Amino acid sequence: MKILVAIKRVVDFNVKVRVKADKTGVELANVKMSMNPFDEIAVEEAVRLKEAGKATEIIIVSIGPAAAQETIRTALAMGGDRGILVQTDAEVQPLAVAKVLKALAAKENPNLIVLGKQAIDDDSNQVGQMLAALLGWPQGTFASKVVVEGDGVAVTREVDGGLETISLKLPAVVTTDLRLNEPRYASLPNIMKAKKKTIDTMAPDALGVDVAPRLATLKVEEPPKRQGGVKVADVAALVDKLRNEAKVIG
Repeated sequence: MKILVAIKRVVDFNVKVRVKADKTGVELANVKMSMNPFDEIAVEEAVRLKEAGKATEIIIVSIGPAAAQETIRTALAMGGDRGILVQTDAEVQPLAVAKVLKALAAKENPNLIVLGKQAIDDDSNQVGQMLAALLGWPQGTFASKVVVEGDGVAVTREVDGGLETISLKLPAVVTTDLRLNEPRYASLPNIMKAKKKTIDTMAPDALGVDVAPRLATLKVEEPPKRQGGVKVADVAALVDKLRNEAKVIG
C-alpha cells in the first residue's frame, strides 16, 4: 500500500503570533517555522502503518515556498521515503491545496491519503473534506484510531456523543486528530539519512492547477485585551450587569 501524507509549514506553535503593523497579516519575518502539529501526527501514523507491514511507501507532499523543503526533510527523518514540493510563493488556500493533492493522487495512485484535520495558522479544516469530494473517495475525519485491514480501513473518530467507528473502502482520505498518536522525535542517524532522500520539486502549473487566491484578506487584528473583573454586592447586581452592561441575558 502506498500512502501520501500532506504537510504544511506554519509558524511554530510555541511562538507568540504578532500582527503586522499594516494589519495585512501576521509577522513571518525572522519567526521560527515548523511542521503543522496535526500533520506531524499524520506522518507518525503513516510510519506506524509501514512499520506494521501495512504500507510499502510513504510520500511526503508540501505546497509552499522553497523553505518548505526543510519541513519535508523533517518528515523524511521521521520515516517518510521521498518528498514532493509543489513550490509557490503565493498564498495557497484550501481549495487550491485540495486540487493540487488531487492532481498528485492521479499521478502517484496512493491507496491512502493522510493529513492533519486542520492547520494551526488558518484553522480552516477544509482540505481533507474538499479533497475527498474532488476524488470521489470515502473520508474519515478527526481520526483518533486508524486500523487498516485488507482493502479497507476502520477509522474511529470523536463526535459530540463520544466515539464513532466507520469503515471505509480504500482508496480513502483520513484526517488526523490530536489523540491519534504521539509523534516521534527524529533520531540523528535518520536525520542524516533524510538528507539523501529524494525531494522532487515542481510548480502548480505542471500539475495543471491554478493556485491564485479566491478570497482576499481585508484586515487582520488582534483580539481585544481582556478587561479586569469586578466584584458585585449580590445576585441582583450580577444579573443587572449581565443584562445591561454585558448584554448576555435578556
